Amino acid sequence: MPTRPPRPSASTAALRALCARRIAVLDGAMGTMLQEHRLTEADFRGARFAAHPCDLRGNHDVLALTRPDLIEDLHRAYFAAGADLVETNTFNATTIAQADYQLEPFVPEINRAAARLARRAADASAARLGRPCFVAGALGPTNRTASLSPDVHHPEYRAVTFDGLVAAYLEQARALADGGVDALLIETIFDTLNAKAALFALELLFDETGVRLPVMISVTITDASGRTLSGQTLGAFWHSIRHARPFSVGLNCALGAAQMRPYLEELSGLADCLVSCHPNAGLPNAFGGYDETPADMAAVLGDFAAQGWLNLVGGCCGSTPAHIAALAAAVHPCPPRSRPDRPPVMRLSGLEPLTVA
Repeated sequence: MPTRPPRPSASTAALRALCARRIAVLDGAMGTMLQEHRLTEADFRGARFAAHPCDLRGNHDVLALTRPDLIEDLHRAYFAAGADLVETNTFNATTIAQADYQLEPFVPEINRAAARLARRAADASAARLGRPCFVAGALGPTNRTASLSPDVHHPEYRAVTFDGLVAAYLEQARALADGGVDALLIETIFDTLNAKAALFALELLFDETGVRLPVMISVTITDASGRTLSGQTLGAFWHSIRHARPFSVGLNCALGAAQMRPYLEELSGLADCLVSCHPNAGLPNAFGGYDETPADMAAVLGDFAAQGWLNLVGGCCGSTPAHIAALAAAVHPCPPRSRPDRPPVMRLSGLEPLTVA
């Protein structure tokens, strides 16, 4: 164990300064943008995996090794559109998720390569644009849930353990940090227990390296119930993870910006850290596409910024560099959200929050 607390990373102060000065801009979608290229099985395999024993089509994370040109170009496009931070192309880059493609041994290499692609794009964009450009290492929720059974006949069964999640997240985060990310983003959280495993893994990493990266957390509210898939309300979720002292907490995916309004307003009043929002470009249409235009999305998120609810803003599924350019312009006149002054009281959670004053 370390004899002293981990020190902040070299870029932490610059990232904090940016968010103090104005609303910072995140990037947009990766997966839906890559789908527009109509990639074939050969693109996903490349020469490296030409003889791989199972299909790889749809595994966007492996493109960091087989089509790095596409990934880096997309990062650069988002920076050019006005993004301050881009996320690494590592949403499913854990051994748990990559087991579907029999690529578990390549997980560290995929994450390291993805981080280095984003880092190279950030450094080149910063030099070209004359402003700081940052990289957030993306840690997705995995395709397993620690809180729920996948078998209705065996409610006690779990397809993954907490320790298994910790090990997978630690391996991923270690490679992302080695690749040069500025922050780590636990995103699209549908199960708080999965997220807590990721948070525990990050603390292990910080103790291991002696360096603390900013931790960004983003949860998904699945429908009008205002709850996560595992049943927590937003207030209960915040109580569950605030001990991690996150750099930011926010909402992403599942909903369009307009549907996120009441939840973002609630979170803005709860969180004593920065607040982020990167919604989908509307709700999916009958063909699985997203119809919300850049102007439509910017109008809603611009209003959120004017209400004083935002510190970071971006897009999720269906959003493009054009959406990010519109968002950046819409929030530019608005100051960043001020954090609420919340008294120190006991705050507990189950599916519902409990405050003991």
